Amino acid sequence: MFPVIGLVVLIGLVFGGFAFTGGNLTPVLEAMPHEMLIIGGAAIGALIIGNSGGELKALGAAMGTVFKGPRYKKQDYLDAIFLTSRLMKMLRTDGPVAVEPHIEDPKSSAIFTQYPRLMKDQTLIHLITDALRLVVVSSGTLDPHAVEDVMDNTVKTHHHHAIRPADSLQNLSDALPALGIVAAVLGVVKTMGSIDKPPAVLGAMIGSALVGTFLGVLLSYGMVGPFAVRAKSAIEEDAAIYHVVKQIIIASLHGHPQPLVIEAARSGIAHHNQPSFSDVFDGMRAAR
Repeated sequence: MFPVIGLVVLIGLVFGGFAFTGGNLTPVLEAMPHEMLIIGGAAIGALIIGNSGGELKALGAAMGTVFKGPRYKKQDYLDAIFLTSRLMKMLRTDGPVAVEPHIEDPKSSAIFTQYPRLMKDQTLIHLITDALRLVVVSSGTLDPHAVEDVMDNTVKTHHHHAIRPADSLQNLSDALPALGIVAAVLGVVKTMGSIDKPPAVLGAMIGSALVGTFLGVLLSYGMVGPFAVRAKSAIEEDAAIYHVVKQIIIASLHGHPQPLVIEAARSGIAHHNQPSFSDVFDGMRAAR
């Protein structure tokens, strides 16, 4: 919602302010399709050159994230705490043999399938199952710090790939002013080829060329740059759920008391999504 409001405010005040101060929008609107064709075509071409098919698909998904916002809400963080805590409790009370069927086939697990939204995130599911598989195959003798190192590396690798679409948007934002200049230069070249025309015609052609520079700067700093910032913010906020899972597993392997385990998980969640202690404990009691 806020990106849409921001776009309306941006376009309304920029073009409305220009018209309000006596500017004539007609030449701008007439030149815009041609300038956008050049700038947009160059931008799309640059994206295709610099990215693979999978990265372009991820870039499209990132644009969806810009308008939808972060994927995970308060209930999802609660579910991640409940899911991981139940598995760690089973590991502690019933042993590795009881946990093994759940981590080997999460889709058939009576525990995992209770959290369908989390099941859609394969990175999250693999983070849980791979870490617990290490514990199971080591018969509980594995150093928790070694498990933590593996989980940190998994989260770091995922974040490196997840953040790339936001970086691509930022790179595009940085390039757009220069692409606007390209469109403007081509407009000037066209104008110079018509130097024998009357001043009024030349003035209109030069004005059209300058629209290219205007659009490049506006798209860069008014649209694509903010899109990149918002996409990066949403991706980084969603990454907190992986740290929640990691903290529960590691704190449990260290043998910390349950309140400390829960606090280790809660502490990394943004305040607007952070569940209270009562939310967590009431939910865990209800799940028993």
